[in-house]
Amino acid sequence: MLEFLSGLYRRHAGDLAQVVAQQRAFLAGSPTVTPQLDDVEAELTYLLLRHHRPSHVVEIGTYWGWSTTWILSALRDNGHGHLHSFDRVDHVRRTVPPALAGDRWTFHRGDLRETIGDVPAGTGYLFVDADHGRRFGRWYLANLFPRIAPGTPTSVHDVFHLRWARPFTEGAEVLRWLRARGVPWFTAARPAAREHLRALDAVRAEVGITGARGTTTNPMIFFAMPPVSG
Repeated sequence: MLEFLSGLYRRHAGDLAQVVAQQRAFLAGSPTVTPQLDDVEAELTYLLLRHHRPSHVVEIGTYWGWSTTWILSALRDNGHGHLHSFDRVDHVRRTVPPALAGDRWTFHRGDLRETIGDVPAGTGYLFVDADHGRRFGRWYLANLFPRIAPGTPTSVHDVFHLRWARPFTEGAEVLRWLRARGVPWFTAARPAAREHLRALDAVRAEVGITGARGTTTNPMIFFAMPPVSG
């Protein structure tokens, strides 16, 4: 996985550097925006979207649009794909630049438990960063994940703020679900996988990527959706 991700950094270094500069400017010009993704996990999201070129991306949780703008930047640079974002609040409608949203973005406001029917059947990348409680985690494991095709690249945020997932959280539920199905996952979280972060930081330094925020926890995990269990 590290070799694969390192290759993506090298392949897309020029475009990624431009997006990092764009995101710095976006953050500087948007005082209400509170970024959630740290630098490496945001960059990996962009790079994986560039590689997989999904036709439909589903984002669960937008808040002020930091992850939304990273995802939309990847779709713009691919020249392909549409983002479907789901959240109960619509702050993101006021922060995402119209030129970036273009015709590649649909925002669905409401509780996902009521709007889940709007999740496109052809979802090619799933990004989850919403309610981190155990109850919601159990709900979407039972109701959202079965809608996503096996092999679909998926990421879940806020799993590893420590060396382990906190008990009674969404992250602990997702890790338990993956473990029961024998599904490998990857993280560049500094508390849980410092060696992964160190290796990626070396490649970032090699290609001149310095990050849009300067934050280094990177608690997200990445995996591919497993086959449907019988």
